[in-house]
Amino acid sequence: MIQSHAVRLFTEHGYDATTVHDVARASGVSAMTVYRHFPTKEDLVLYDRYDPLLAARVAARPADEPVVRRIGRTLVETARTLVGPAAREPETRSSPGRDMLLARLRLMTGVPALRARHLDSQYATQRAIVDALLGDAPDPEAEFRTWVAAGACLAAMHVALVRWTREDGRPDLPGLIATALGAAFDDDFHDDVHDDVHGGSGGDAGGPAGPPAGQPDRAGGDSR
Repeated sequence: MIQSHAVRLFTEHGYDATTVHDVARASGVSAMTVYRHFPTKEDLVLYDRYDPLLAARVAARPADEPVVRRIGRTLVETARTLVGPAAREPETRSSPGRDMLLARLRLMTGVPALRARHLDSQYATQRAIVDALLGDAPDPEAEFRTWVAAGACLAAMHVALVRWTREDGRPDLPGLIATALGAAFDDDFHDDVHDDVHGGSGGDAGGPAGPPAGQPDRAGGDSR
């Protein structure tokens, strides 16, 4: 639960004012243990299991489905998994996964150093999607089109994440992502149960971020 303690301390005391040693003390471990799992301070916020989950799901969708739809529906379905099924209804929207994601996104969008790393990490997510769809020997033209599709879908999702964060997580996140994708591609990306995307205010929609390269799966809070 190192990441949970880190996010709590960063939220309560400020990212810059909280040291890795503070996180270690709150977690009941040594600073060396923290660095073993999270090589940089930024990783305490940015790390999640999103990219492997997303890659597996996008690869499992029907091969004859248009690539934008494969990616878009996967983004919506994966967001539903991350925030939890209880988050569909405004009165039960709070869940551990949803609350952790919201806290992390507030830090990612509010702290300049984290904002820069978060945007960088979207490239890793884009790469994970492309690799999952194309495999080891892609056709150059297909690879180009897939990179474009993945980048466009992630850009739409990013705007939705920013709006969701600014509205304190009130809208239904998967529905908001679906609305953003629909605005970009003029298609319906909502999941099987129609979502209430206007938990905050209605209208337009608006990475996680993948885990640091080569790191093992660990406990500490889901995200993106």
